Amino acid sequence: MSGTSYDVIIIGSGPGGYVTAIRAAQLGLKTAIVEREHLGGICLNWGCIPTKALLRSAEILDHANHAKSYGLKLEGKMTADVKDVVARSRGVSARLNGGVAFLMKKNKIDVIWGEAKLTKPGEISVGKSTKPVVEPQNPVPKGVKGEGTYTAKHIIVATGARPRALPGIEPDGELIWTYFEAMKPDVMPKSLVVMGSGAIGIEFASFYRSMGAEVTVVEVMPQVMPVEDAEISAFARKQLEKRGLKILTEAKVAKVEKGANSVTAHVETKDGKVEKITADRLISAVGVQGNIEGLGLEALGVKTDRGCIVIDGYGKTNVPGIYAIGDVAGPPMLAHKAEHEGVICIEKIAGVPGVHPMEKSRIPGCTYCNPQVASVGLTEAKAKEQGRDIRVGRYSFAANGKAIALGEDQGMIKTIFDKKTGELIGAHMVGAEVTELIQGFVVAMNLETTEEELMHTIFPHPTLSEMMKESVLDAYGRVLNA
Repeated sequence: MSGTSYDVIIIGSGPGGYVTAIRAAQLGLKTAIVEREHLGGICLNWGCIPTKALLRSAEILDHANHAKSYGLKLEGKMTADVKDVVARSRGVSARLNGGVAFLMKKNKIDVIWGEAKLTKPGEISVGKSTKPVVEPQNPVPKGVKGEGTYTAKHIIVATGARPRALPGIEPDGELIWTYFEAMKPDVMPKSLVVMGSGAIGIEFASFYRSMGAEVTVVEVMPQVMPVEDAEISAFARKQLEKRGLKILTEAKVAKVEKGANSVTAHVETKDGKVEKITADRLISAVGVQGNIEGLGLEALGVKTDRGCIVIDGYGKTNVPGIYAIGDVAGPPMLAHKAEHEGVICIEKIAGVPGVHPMEKSRIPGCTYCNPQVASVGLTEAKAKEQGRDIRVGRYSFAANGKAIALGEDQGMIKTIFDKKTGELIGAHMVGAEVTELIQGFVVAMNLETTEEELMHTIFPHPTLSEMMKESVLDAYGRVLNA
């Protein structure tokens, strides 16, 4: 049994799963990870990483087609070769997929290939995968284990999530896409309807608009990117519409009619009117749901809620020896949340001193559309709902030298402070590279930094980061460069 018995078995090798496995190995635990499809999970193969590769191609194309504004001359209009753009994106994923395999080997973590099912606490059976590897660039790693029964004192479920489908508008892989199909189109559609304006929907809307498609975004909530601060959302919407996106809020796709090579979306607005929009393709981006089916959870009495596994602050379920992390354990469904949640879970299992539950209010969110959006903490509306007495600071990219030099002067940074304590309780950004800037505020919040400490921090000049300090100064009536 020595080859099938472990201290920890992790089901799923996405960011949460493989990072947890590495930390378990570092802590001296005999560790195995079960994967049915591709190392790295959705994030690495079909989500976070390859979408950023696509968006980078779009960004370069946008810059090239505005070269004149930088004093540069390019003959004719720059165009995109969709096959080459997709090939680059898939190549980036393949490279990182191989990197995860290397990390498993380096840390002496056994990879078990197949589909796992919990048969009882401390035991799983692994059967043949019903999700075969979808691309030659992601072959089954050599030397991995396969079907059989495996035991471990601790079993961590990290099976991630998949696109949610609305009844009657189910993706078919041809005319109605999920992010899987949207990530590797055979031909570039000339027109698109994007259903949902969360991070996935708005990123694909931005990408396809840069590629030249006519894009209509349909969002049921009153604002695009509904989780963001309303002021930031409104600014982003204005910039997206300047780029030619059509955005319909407080609207829903009531039904879809399929043609030979097109779809007609019946879009119902809040006043009951219906607008018919015909496009080459429709992208369904109405959220994701946890992969909890087929794991044997129900038979073992593992508690679930709205398609996710219920856990405490350390990843424990209600059944001893069974844990869950990442998307399958509920929102926010973000790769970095999954990684940190996994580390907390395994360190608690190993008895590492000082482990404490994750503070979800300090998890940053990033949307990589053009313009980028990033945030952490409370929105202004949420802070007021909680009865907080607040100070709000704002600073515009239009007043920042580096932003102007970059030709990226459309954006803003907004900071929210507790008036009584000076605690930074929220930060919200829209504009160039804000997904790289937000971590500064995340660190500050994690250290419980006050406004005075931020004001006395020296930011380098000329940088975009200077706007972060100016926003803090503005909240206290001390802004310098505005």
